[in-house]
Amino acid sequence: MPEVFISELMRSLKSGKFTFTGELEPEKTTNLTRYVEAAKKIKDYVVACNVTDNPQSFAYISSLVASYIIQRDSGLETIYQITCRDRNRIAIFSDLLGAGALGIKNVLALTGDHTTLGDTPQAKPVFDLDSVQLIKMVRRIVDEGVDMNGRPIESPPKFFIGAGANPNANPIEPELIKFEKKVNAGADFFQTQVVFDIEKAKSFLKETSKYNVPVIIGIFPLKSYGVADYFDKNVPGVKVPKDLMDALAKASEISDKNLRRLKYDEINLNYFSSFIKELKKTTSAAGCHIMSVGYEEIIPPLVEASR
Repeated sequence: MPEVFISELMRSLKSGKFTFTGELEPEKTTNLTRYVEAAKKIKDYVVACNVTDNPQSFAYISSLVASYIIQRDSGLETIYQITCRDRNRIAIFSDLLGAGALGIKNVLALTGDHTTLGDTPQAKPVFDLDSVQLIKMVRRIVDEGVDMNGRPIESPPKFFIGAGANPNANPIEPELIKFEKKVNAGADFFQTQVVFDIEKAKSFLKETSKYNVPVIIGIFPLKSYGVADYFDKNVPGVKVPKDLMDALAKASEISDKNLRRLKYDEINLNYFSSFIKELKKTTSAAGCHIMSVGYEEIIPPLVEASR
């Protein structure tokens, strides 16, 4: 990647500043007003915000369109998530050129969840590429100005290229092999899946520090006990810590809605501000990716508390 800064996210990570990113998940809608408003509320606290691409294989609005509109109307830089599940290499290449034309500067290259996990399980998965091959495609576009077959692109786009990682993998060795492959393919930075266990985050960061690539650790503030319970039971490979679950369960018994909301906020702020402070103090983490989907109001006080 040339030293010319192409995005605010790249600028922040290159500077060594502990970087916060957020996440928005536009669903089955053509009206993005509430997501634009959410982006405006957090833009002073995060450098950029992921816009998801049919997460867990649920059929939602195009992440490319949503990334562009949210960035245009909120002023917050977006990270365009693109998966290999739904499109072959022709369609992915076309979408990447479209992203460049629309001023998108960051992409997160993901393989994607299988279609059987989502709300349209009869859909045929594509997986023409995997995430490593996708990173290589984007790298060639950026560095050489050509497609996968070496054909030249007129006015090729410039992207800051992200990859995913999972510190919760058990065993961890295959995940570390994939991490190295993504580094070799040309990933500029990594965002991890949700981590609740600080020791797992520390161990993963220690193992990957030799690659000298920024790693942003993912966290997931829990809006309610119901969200926590669903997450704990249905998201593979991640368990919500018992003490956190117990605290949220106790808070769910508060009858007054406003007091219950305040208690949920207090629990999340206490837990995750301590988590972030520990990351800053004892690890090489480049930042924190706050996946507070539908709970964006927790981001400003959480970022402030972690300072």
